Amino acid sequence: MDKPKKSVRRKTSGVTIDEVAALAGVSPMTVSRAINQGKVRDDTRERVMRAVRELGYTPNLAASTLAAAQHTRIALIYTNPSGAYLRELLVGLLRVASNAAIQLVVDYWEDFEPAAERKAARALAGRVDGVILPPPLCESQPAVTELIKAGIQVVAIAPGHLGNGISCVRIDDFQAGRELAEHLIQHGHSRIGFICGRRDLSASARRYDGFVTALHAAGLEVEPGLVQQGDYTYRSGLAAAEKLLAQRQPPTAIFASNDDMGAAVISVAHRRGLDVPRDLSVVGFDDTSAATTVWPELTTIHQPIAAMADAAIDILLRTIRRKGEDTRVLTDHVMPHRLVVRDSVARPPKR
Repeated sequence: MDKPKKSVRRKTSGVTIDEVAALAGVSPMTVSRAINQGKVRDDTRERVMRAVRELGYTPNLAASTLAAAQHTRIALIYTNPSGAYLRELLVGLLRVASNAAIQLVVDYWEDFEPAAERKAARALAGRVDGVILPPPLCESQPAVTELIKAGIQVVAIAPGHLGNGISCVRIDDFQAGRELAEHLIQHGHSRIGFICGRRDLSASARRYDGFVTALHAAGLEVEPGLVQQGDYTYRSGLAAAEKLLAQRQPPTAIFASNDDMGAAVISVAHRRGLDVPRDLSVVGFDDTSAATTVWPELTTIHQPIAAMADAAIDILLRTIRRKGEDTRVLTDHVMPHRLVVRDSVARPPKR
């Protein structure tokens, strides 16, 4: 089998809506409607989104709603255990907030109980026009309920699916998980360990479901002992990797549900005298800075976190502009992901 070519990060800032329109054979206005869930034919939308994925186009969504942004206060509430993920998100939010004249309010909730989340949401509601909820708060029913009750517009970033009665910006975690598992299988791995993400996030479950689907399609079974629980932190990745690699028959590859845990797996492998990828292949997920600050660099799924922040602000501004209308429009904005091939995967060792 030919060795896959390494993916190179494409600078999407140079791709214009006119290029997407030309490739899809439609007008730029049709591209805009297709991307923003406007009224277009299903086959046209599919053609446009195929062109978006092929060109790696990321629209500057906030620019179209600059007029609605004046004097708007938008809050980011975070309690994300991954510092690398949070940095990517803040870069996107700060860039767009500056360009669109938005006041960005950053609020930290540290492992609040439901009652505390409701209280904090009520307090925040009096100060802002909209709220962005990244994981794990993207699926916090207590917070969402209070914010909606107060008339605050809410967008969730990276939930597993549209839910909770709010708009969301996400990738297809199921398909991404499946593609990453297929990459390992194509390299000849049949004994693959999996480190799960947080139990309270549907995105975690969808990544695992994609992994399982890929294994079953290849005629492989999922061994319970090869599935370990993590919570997206580096420390949880260390503990899970130790359990996987201490087995009598350890896996030849490990799928970690985010880059922080993937970096932890590489650390444990090195401590045990294992060479990555000669003795053990490792993949992560998200394509944060954690994927490129380890050696070897991680093969991973690129989730366009900064661009997702851009899209979330755009949805909020559009919704705030519609405030007062009778119809509540929910947006499920699914952004393209891609497999990024680096140096952490090879064929399994002969035993």
